Amino acid sequence: ESGSEDIDILPNGLAFISSGLKYPGLKTLAPDKPGEIFLMDLNEDNPRAVELRISRGFDLASFNPHGISTYVD
Repeated sequence: ESGSEDIDILPNGLAFISSGLKYPGLKTLAPDKPGEIFLMDLNEDNPRAVELRISRGFDLASFNPHGISTYVD
């Protein structure tokens, strides 16, 4: 709906996608919708993005993701 802002793909084929970035003064398709993080398993025959649930206590209303990165240990 509002497009992805960034994607990070892990060596095992899991992709994390940030979405919902809003800039002041720029038109957005969903101005009241908070940002989201999606997960996609690129190993599947028909991969689809699934929205990840964000923990309680997080200020979801102001979530405006700009970029995403992962750390693998």
